[in-house]
Amino acid sequence: MREKDMLKATLRSEKTDRLAGGLAAIGLSPNAWTLISLVPALAGLTALVMHQLALGLAMFALSAFIDIVDGTVARVTNQVSDKGAYIDGVVDRYVELMLYLGLLIYIGRGDFLGLPNEVWIVLLIFGGLMTSFVRAYADHRGIVKDPGELKRMGGLLERLERLMLLYFGMFLGLFDIQWLMAVIALTALLANATALQRIRFALRAKS
Repeated sequence: MREKDMLKATLRSEKTDRLAGGLAAIGLSPNAWTLISLVPALAGLTALVMHQLALGLAMFALSAFIDIVDGTVARVTNQVSDKGAYIDGVVDRYVELMLYLGLLIYIGRGDFLGLPNEVWIVLLIFGGLMTSFVRAYADHRGIVKDPGELKRMGGLLERLERLMLLYFGMFLGLFDIQWLMAVIALTALLANATALQRIRFALRAKS
């Protein structure tokens, strides 16, 4: 995933490599670290269900950190593989859906800009899932065959930016729930716009 690869490349400092080396010394494989990122995500979901926003934010941030580090562990131990990338992508979807479910329960009933809060969350889920699906399906159907072209199917808001926005919104929500709703609404709109951008890119590539 291009956005995560860019972030991981940015974090490839000597300190990051030392940290990854230390984690690798524990003896767990990169795939094991990827799966471990589900644990704080599940804790974050539980915290949001219990209306503990600060704890939920901390747990999902920890999950994101582990998700970034696992790739560095794979690199320093020479265990980079397509299977590992596949597992990473699947776990990413689970973590993201846990976050959406947690936010849906935490926010509860109400409305924002004339629409029920639940509608904004559903729009967010659609945008998040379709952004990933559009590129994966274009690859699967051979509509966009060149790997370089697939990487160019970016758009306004990819997964990393989407999550960073939501985490920022959760932080603002500690002070006022309406700020969290504003960020959720903005993220939902941008995520769906990104999915439409990718659809347009794929259709133009076919022609």
